[in-house]
Amino acid sequence: MADPGSNAALGAQIREARVRAEISLRELARRIDHAPSYLNDIEHDRRVPSEPVLRQICAELPELDLDRLLAAAGRVGAGAQKYLMANPTAGVLFRRVSDAGLDERDLTQLLKQAERLIRERNKRWEGNEDSEK
Repeated sequence: MADPGSNAALGAQIREARVRAEISLRELARRIDHAPSYLNDIEHDRRVPSEPVLRQICAELPELDLDRLLAAAGRVGAGAQKYLMANPTAGVLFRRVSDAGLDERDLTQLLKQAERLIRERNKRWEGNEDSEK
């Protein structure tokens, strides 16, 4: 079985998490308010669910990571899509990374750098808010 952080196909990640959680396909379909046949199609990679459906599935199967499911579904998420449209440099960065064919190790390093930048920016903002008080 694939682990929740693996690069397994979207359907396999969902199906395996559901089975580990001991939830039947019908029960999960009921919980997310969709037909069992729809969920079956997702689990067998015959349909690509929307971001809201993936969010519902993650809410019911907390071991799943929404970011990884969105990636496996070929989606970036509504917020990221708006950000890309509003910030052309972000699109350039994505294309450069894609064109370079960075491997998982390189991408993990890049992600860590981005998270470090975000933390530093948040600290600066917190410092500015404190000085305004």
